[in-house]
Amino acid sequence: MASPTFPRPAFIPALVYKDNRAALKWLQAAFGFEPNEVLTDSEGNIAHAEMMHDDGVVMIGNEWADWTRSPVSVGGKNTQRVHVRIQRGIDEHCERARQAGATIVMEPADQFYGDRTYMAADLEGHHWTFAQTVRNVSLREMEEATGFKFNPLK
Repeated sequence: MASPTFPRPAFIPALVYKDNRAALKWLQAAFGFEPNEVLTDSEGNIAHAEMMHDDGVVMIGNEWADWTRSPVSVGGKNTQRVHVRIQRGIDEHCERARQAGATIVMEPADQFYGDRTYMAADLEGHHWTFAQTVRNVSLREMEEATGFKFNPLK
């Protein structure tokens, strides 16, 4: 287990699982995330856990309060999706996830904004998007490809 590094990311998503211990093992096998912090209580239950990928961190928790639920506990519903950037090997990453039991929601495909992406659902139904930049695209090229107009928020 690596010691935490600082500065920490400004945003750290926290996902809830019925079985956070199984989730830690699965996320490592399927997506290549590495455990960073795993704190246990006197009975060996995981009280807090974090996993890392490059400079990103995700907290992996359990259903510890009435308002915290895994998608598997609420009929598969999600209120968020985690977007993860990888440097290389997006197709191989997808195949690794598939072999570990991920449901591939969207196969790897090149996007108008220059990334190749795929979407996967994990062992308890959390949705993840993985993206790798494969070409640099200007705002003008994106506008032409989509018909959308990029405007500053006012």
